[in-house]
Amino acid sequence: MSRREFLISTAALFAVVTALLGGRPASAGDPLSVTVLVAYHSATGNTEQMAEGVADGAKAVSGTVVLLKKVGDVVAGDLTGSDAVIVGSPVYVANMSGEVKAFLDSWSLKFGLFQNRKMRNKVGAAFATGAAASGGKEFTILGILAAMLNNQMIVVSGGGGFGASATTGADSPGIDDKELASARDLGRRVAEIAAVVKRGSSP
Repeated sequence: MSRREFLISTAALFAVVTALLGGRPASAGDPLSVTVLVAYHSATGNTEQMAEGVADGAKAVSGTVVLLKKVGDVVAGDLTGSDAVIVGSPVYVANMSGEVKAFLDSWSLKFGLFQNRKMRNKVGAAFATGAAASGGKEFTILGILAAMLNNQMIVVSGGGGFGASATTGADSPGIDDKELASARDLGRRVAEIAAVVKRGSSP
């Protein structure tokens, strides 16, 4: 074998090994992958748009699998099979929506996760949308985080002091680029921290 043929063969072998070890897409069955569940309730589409931004941010972290679901579609296996859970809600009367509260209650009342501490040490985070600049978004986020803490989850922030949020009323309709960026920041940070918790190394 000539030197040129040897170098070509070596380069080809290196490319194959690289593809096998690091170039494959993450899947939920991969023991090294991190699964992030983004669960939300949205009546007008604003919280859904933020949820999509959160999901995009998490997907940007290598080795992350993202599940994006409305809270009513989440089953117990989605929660127990995830390494991190990010919950989003619109603000109703300065608090989370009834649908999100029912979802969090279901962890105990329907799925039995609280009793057996099945959410213990999973990473948790939250985001919210509301019409007014000071109409309860932080209360909503903190309410969701309190439920996670009660389940002994590891709570993190990102995109803002407590989590990502968006003001969507008449003075600032819809989700603007800055708010969407904060959603992506939240998703990215949760995926990074979940990787640290699962793999025991820095992101």
